[in-house]
Amino acid sequence: MIKTISTVAMAGMMALAMSGASQAQEKTFQKMTSGQPAAIQGAMTQSQARKACQMEMKGARESKASINTKMKLCVDQKMQGNS
Repeated sequence: MIKTISTVAMAGMMALAMSGASQAQEKTFQKMTSGQPAAIQGAMTQSQARKACQMEMKGARESKASINTKMKLCVDQKMQGNS
């Protein structure tokens, strides 16, 4: 009877120790991955990209639809850092 109780107690302690280790690893991983992502070099915010593209397109003599298409592509490229 005492052997059974001590075996159950030992198994419980081992399970508790294993869960504590996994929780510590999880907390460490969360600390490493939290926060701001690394900035892509040369990338702009949407408003910065839109202003830059408007300056580039200023005075273009094309249809409104083609200018809008080029603006969308330009903004997407500048936001990804592909100037």
